[in-house]
Amino acid sequence: MQSCEISSDSADDPLSRGSRRKRQPRIVVIGAGLAGLSAARLLLASGFTDITVLEASERIGGRVQSIKLGCATFDLGATWIHGADGNPVYQLAEDHGLLEETTDGERSTGRISLYSKNGVAHYYTSGGQRIPKDVIEEFSDVYNEVYNLTQEFFQRGRPVGAESQNSVGVFTRNVVRKRLKANREDSGISKRLKLAMLQQFLKVESCESSCHSMDEVSLSEFGEWTEIPGAHHVIPSGFINIVEILARDIPKSVIQLNKAVKSIHWNRSFSEEIHYIERTFADHNVEGQEEDEELGYRVRVECEDCEFILADHVIVTMSLGVLKKYHETMFHPHLPEEKVSAIRMLGISTTDKIFLEFEEPFWSPECNSIHFVWEDDAESESPAYPQDLWYKKICGFDVLYPSERYGHVLSGWICGEEAIIMERYDDETVAQTCTELLRKFTGNPHIPKPRRILRSGWGSNPYIRGSYSYTRVGSTGADVEKLAKPLPYPKSTKAAPLQILFAGEATHRKFYSTTHGALLSGEREAGRLIEMYQDLYHSKDE
Repeated sequence: MQSCEISSDSADDPLSRGSRRKRQPRIVVIGAGLAGLSAARLLLASGFTDITVLEASERIGGRVQSIKLGCATFDLGATWIHGADGNPVYQLAEDHGLLEETTDGERSTGRISLYSKNGVAHYYTSGGQRIPKDVIEEFSDVYNEVYNLTQEFFQRGRPVGAESQNSVGVFTRNVVRKRLKANREDSGISKRLKLAMLQQFLKVESCESSCHSMDEVSLSEFGEWTEIPGAHHVIPSGFINIVEILARDIPKSVIQLNKAVKSIHWNRSFSEEIHYIERTFADHNVEGQEEDEELGYRVRVECEDCEFILADHVIVTMSLGVLKKYHETMFHPHLPEEKVSAIRMLGISTTDKIFLEFEEPFWSPECNSIHFVWEDDAESESPAYPQDLWYKKICGFDVLYPSERYGHVLSGWICGEEAIIMERYDDETVAQTCTELLRKFTGNPHIPKPRRILRSGWGSNPYIRGSYSYTRVGSTGADVEKLAKPLPYPKSTKAAPLQILFAGEATHRKFYSTTHGALLSGEREAGRLIEMYQDLYHSKDE
């Protein structure tokens, strides 16, 4: 679509017009997740008043969703605060007393593996046998050594060998297998169990990275993700409390729910339609609408309900999954090729949770998790399961405790294409399938069906389309920077700056996939606008 020419006269620049504009800059934030809310909150606190937050769904929070069942709260999305030192999410939780009831089992100072807690992890084979503790420990030592090596390629600039295909999964599988097979003191049975455990560990890793397979994760970039020092924490009353804290400082009238966005026209690509829009939507609740063209709005947001909103700046916080699906039809003119390339190259997949509530625990008191080790996976490459075997991607179940808070609940994990398949089945089918798995692996045919099931569906959610991002093979941290880069690019000197800004966890180079990455990205983009208009607000304060 042809964009309107922008005059080089300085009066067209919103920054130079600031001292004599009769209105505040109008900013539209798309998405009411952590990134969108943090951006709106900071802008409002900095004196901006013409802010609108558009949320496609019926609730705020995005990929934070806490469900209360009985006296317990279960998080279908974000669960852990990753690190404490300098983590703004931790600071919000601490300042508001959200961690006062966090138990030792909901606090981890080491590398967490989904739910990490005190107790003993039980590993079972598909033949119904529990794997001995010494075998688990021996394998874990080997695996963790190799995992640490995967971090060094980025952190120490180690060259990546061709045999690894620059893949975390390929490298890990190759190196671990070589080390296991080179151990002549290991029996054949023990060695085969460890080879099968390798696939199970990689499934857990895939759930943590939210990818279909660790084969898809870039080895050369894997170590760039930065862990914040300090313990990891669970919020007993639900992660949604963080969302609500952010929303408290935002007037309810600012956030519009059930307001899906259809398209974003930027760089005044809509100028030829302005008069038609004003005639057709004369009841649009914008003051001075007849002066919109004169006042120089550069962006028009078109909503699915046919409402048009004109703005100076739009902060886009849609997930990478939504951008992958809709970027071609969403933006007019189309996004620059380097940004499109970044959207295509970076990865996002689905990690789903399956909560099963039982009348009584069938597991022993010291058991903190039940892991499924499929013996027939021992010699396979990255397992690719037929649709009817989707359940083989469930890596296991964690025991939620204290039971006084949660009841007798197991939390299962599944990721990738198999998670999408799982989402298509009804609760009864998934509950029955999980029960059969638990019976098969524990060797206990008397395990009852759960009394209740609760599960997430991030992959099929049309406004989310995945859980969180990762650096896929072929992409780099530079792609994250390109995704975050505002439009138009600075080289377009005649165009008004910062028309479209991008936030969300996928736009944070070091903290992608995290809630603090999302929050910080929203504040980052708000900061760009605050800096842009600092002269305007400084003059008002004097």
